[in-house]
Amino acid sequence: MTTARPANPVRSGNPALLGVAGLAGLLLVIELVPRIGLVDERFLPPASTIAGALADEASDAAFWAALADTIVAWAIGLAVAVVAGVLAGLVIGSVPVLRALTASTVEFLRPIPSVALIPLAVLMYGTDLGSTLLLVCYASFWQVLVQVLYGVADVDPVAFETAKSFRFSAWARIRHVLWPTALPYVFTGVRLAASVALVLAITAELVIGSPGLGKEIAVAQSSDAVPTMYALVVVTGLLGVLINLLARTGERRLLAWHQSVRGEVPV
Repeated sequence: MTTARPANPVRSGNPALLGVAGLAGLLLVIELVPRIGLVDERFLPPASTIAGALADEASDAAFWAALADTIVAWAIGLAVAVVAGVLAGLVIGSVPVLRALTASTVEFLRPIPSVALIPLAVLMYGTDLGSTLLLVCYASFWQVLVQVLYGVADVDPVAFETAKSFRFSAWARIRHVLWPTALPYVFTGVRLAASVALVLAITAELVIGSPGLGKEIAVAQSSDAVPTMYALVVVTGLLGVLINLLARTGERRLLAWHQSVRGEVPV
C-alpha cells in the first residue's frame, strides 16, 4: 500500500502570491522598526515615508532624466560587451592554439575589479558617459566571454568532424553546429552581464559623479535627504528586478526549442 506524499507547501502555493507576501512582510518590518524606536528615523525612515519620497521623485523631471541616463549607459555598455564577448569567444574558442595562448591572459584580467579602473576612467573621460561605459563594458565583457568559451568547448567533436567531412564551410560549421550548442551559454552570459552592467553603471555614477541614478543618490545623501536617498535605492532595485525578468523571459522565448528550456520545471 502506497501512502500519499505530503504536498510541498511552497510548491503548492502560488509563487506570485508568496512573493507578494514576502515583500509585504519586508515593508511591514521597515515601517515598524523605526516607529518603535529600534532604529533612528534619521537613518532608516518608515516605508510610508520612503513611498512618499518616491512619489515626489516620480513627479520630478530630473528624476526621469537621471533614470534615462542610467538606462542608456547600461544598454550601450551591455550591447558593446555582448558583441565583443561573443565574437572574441567564438574566435578564441574555435582555435585551440589561440585559446591556449590567451588562457593565462584571460585568467589574469578577469578577476580585476572594475572599480579598480575608476581612476583610469576619470583620467580618460572625466565624469562623462565614457567613464561609466568603460567600467560597464569591462565588467560585462568577461561574463559573456567566459560563457561563450564554455559553450564552444561543449560542442560535440563528432558532430563537428562530421560537418567537416561533408565539406561544410567554416561559416556553415559555426552556424549549424557550433552556434546552436553555444547559444544557451551565450544567453546565460548575457543574463549575468545584464545584472553586472547595472551594478557597475550605478557604482560609476555614485563614485565618479557621471549622470544617472547613482549621482542622484550621492546628492541626496550629501544633502541629508535620507527618504529621497532610500527612494532612489528602491528604484535601482526595481530596475534590477525588471532587467532580470526581461532577460529570463527573452531567454525562455528565444530558446524554446532547446532542451535546457523545454526541460525546465516551473517553480
